[in-house]
Amino acid sequence: MVNKARIGMVGVGRMGSNMALRLHDVGYPIVCVFDVRQEASSCVASLVNAEVAQTPSQVSQMAEVIVTVVGNDQDMDLLFSETGDSLLSKAEGRVFINCATVSPDIHREVARRVQLHGGASLEASMASSITQAREGTLYLMIGGESDTVERVRPVLEAMGSSLRIVGPSGEAAKLKALVNMVMNVNTAGLAEGLGLAEALGLDLSMVREVFAQTGAASRVLETDGADMQNRDHEVYFSAAHAAKDSHIATALAANLGLNLPLAEAAAGQYDRMVSMGLGELDKSGISELTFLSRRAQDSLPEKGAHS
Repeated sequence: MVNKARIGMVGVGRMGSNMALRLHDVGYPIVCVFDVRQEASSCVASLVNAEVAQTPSQVSQMAEVIVTVVGNDQDMDLLFSETGDSLLSKAEGRVFINCATVSPDIHREVARRVQLHGGASLEASMASSITQAREGTLYLMIGGESDTVERVRPVLEAMGSSLRIVGPSGEAAKLKALVNMVMNVNTAGLAEGLGLAEALGLDLSMVREVFAQTGAASRVLETDGADMQNRDHEVYFSAAHAAKDSHIATALAANLGLNLPLAEAAAGQYDRMVSMGLGELDKSGISELTFLSRRAQDSLPEKGAHS
């Protein structure tokens, strides 16, 4: 039997923790876990029989393949800092699979730094959610060198059922930004459609059925329509992440002199949710801004509860 690579997990929030559980289930040794939230590290480490790493360099020292799932560009830059304790301290010979949705520039910069320290890195942008992370059925958009992809292909295939090789570092991040931009615009549009339907006195279950059979159909209708109707905003993809990801896309457009009014408007709605303290609701919670009966001023039901 071929020995499986020793895995280190960095960032064990909703996605990272489920990815760790999946890799553990299929026999990969998770040797260490690191998260800035000690309680999160300890919880996941106990489930996968891993050591809790106290520093990033400890992860790269112990593991052969390091999977990172961090929050934003600043987190990524710090994790791969060229000064102080970082994953670069013991990067030689290691492969880093970076799964967070961050800007193309930071992916390219991380790849440059890792290469200078004798390692290799890939971006593996995820166009799926928590359930797929747990089941190993993520759709992964891969950016990086082809030989690096082949070195860790078994790990990638354990995490995802579909791999789409996009190109060199930074290219997958561009595509992921577009995916999330369109998804976020669709979500905002659906919330407005259902909000108007409610205000007109239409039965929302009937409206969703009609939407599904017409040009209003979308993947977002399948995933978020009932949740919007029932005010069930248990988080799978948070409004805060929707805001961040929308701004990655609009920044790319601005750099090219391209005006994207729908994407800007959707980003503004998610920004509004964050400013109102609703950023940790699921993105379906944008409906709280569009239904006349809600308008987000009323107290929301507890997460996961149906009214």
